Formats: sequence, structure tokens, C-alpha cells
Amino acid sequence: MSRRPVNSSRRFGDSGGGLFSSKSRSPPVLSIALVVLGGLFVVGYFYRGSGGFGSRLDSVSRIEGDYLCSAEVQQSIPILKKAYGDSMHKVLHVGPDTCYVVSKLLKEEETEAWGIEPYDIEEADSSCKALIRRSSVRVSDIKFPLPYRPKSFSLVIVSDALDYLSPRYLNKTLPELVRVSSDGVVIFTGFPTTQKAKVADVSKFGRAAKMRSSSWWVKFFLQINLEENEDASKKFEQASTMSSYIPRCQIFHLKSLH
Repeated sequence: MSRRPVNSSRRFGDSGGGLFSSKSRSPPVLSIALVVLGGLFVVGYFYRGSGGFGSRLDSVSRIEGDYLCSAEVQQSIPILKKAYGDSMHKVLHVGPDTCYVVSKLLKEEETEAWGIEPYDIEEADSSCKALIRRSSVRVSDIKFPLPYRPKSFSLVIVSDALDYLSPRYLNKTLPELVRVSSDGVVIFTGFPTTQKAKVADVSKFGRAAKMRSSSWWVKFFLQINLEENEDASKKFEQASTMSSYIPRCQIFHLKSLH
């Protein structure tokens, strides 16, 4: 709830006297101080709503709405560990802001993590640069074959990347993601929305994000002969319920190729 600056002249003037009666004029210095104080309240309110001194990823997600599902991946790691167990020991994340996701995964016990950034990394911080130097994170166009052997990772997690691909490229990219996994693929994708695409997004990704419905994805998986992992999906839902976790993105679980 927003706070309004107190109208000092009215507050004290109603009392019929005192320091600031209706007949007296407020000193200029005090008037300026009240204006500055009111401005600070407004700035503080909007700053708190934006997440304060939170991480860049949280800030982007809450203010601009970009990469919402990459932030969701970080929040869902405990749920994924309960659903996939040992399959979380060697993870590949694919999507924007993968440096943040990989850093989060590496903090988990007995978990190795790698990442693919589908687009150029702009203004990478020192931690992200270190991951790139170690080849833990790569910049790679996912419209082309991934630079990994089959079943290189136990689990592949993709977020905020498939929404920018047309069906023409999804036909190739999704099977590639499944190819490099041994225990499955987890897809985090946005819900359908009526929001207009941002010019910045179109210029960076080449096209506006296409948020598709759950029924569209299910039908598409069948068209390209990919099978949903009902067992993993059920475990994920159970773990989510026990932890009172409510996803803000659509989440799909696919089986790997055998």
C-alpha cells in the first residue's frame, strides 16, 4: 500500500492554532524539506517493489518481465531434485541468463552444471566470464546441432528459449535437446499472453516470443514423436504441492531417447 506525504499545513491548521496555523506561512526551507521527503517516499516505494538490491535476474524478471522462466528454474531446483533425484547430478541448462542458473546449480551438492546461452551475452559480470573461460557456459545458436555427444548430460533444462523459435526450428531443436540427455528434458515456457512484443526483444532474438498453450505443446510433442515423462511430471507435481510451490511458467517433462 502506498504512503502519501502528510499535509502538514492542514494537519496543524485544523487545530486552530499552534506553530502552523492557517494564518501563518510555512518557512521556505521547511516547504522544500517536505517536498524532498515526499519524493524519497515515492522513490523508496517503487524501489522496494522492484526487488531492492536483488540479483540482476530477479530485477529483470520483476520489472521488465524478461526471462521470467529462467528465474523460475532457480526457484524450482529443490523441487526438481525431489522429482529427478540422481538425475540432477549432471545438468545442462539452455536459455538466456544461463550464467545465473548454472551458478545456482553448482551450489547444490553432487551437481555438475553447464549452460548454453542462445544469444550474445551482454555485459557479463566476472562470475559469468569465469564460467565462459572454463567452457562451463557457451554461446551457441540452438537452431543448429548442439556441440555435445548423445547422452552427455543426465538432465537438460531449457527456459525462455523455445518461445522465440518457429515450428520450423523447433522440429530440429527439441530432438537435439532430447538427444544429449540420458534421463530427460524439462521445458519451462511462458503462458499465452496478450502483451505486445518489445522492440528490443525483436531486434535481439530476431522475432517476438510466441507464448503457446499447453494443448499446442502436447500436440507438437506428438507430431515430432517425443514422449512426455508422466512419472517425472507426477513426482514434480507432488513435490510442488508438498512445498506449496506454484509455478509461474508452464513446465513440461520429456523422456530421453533410448
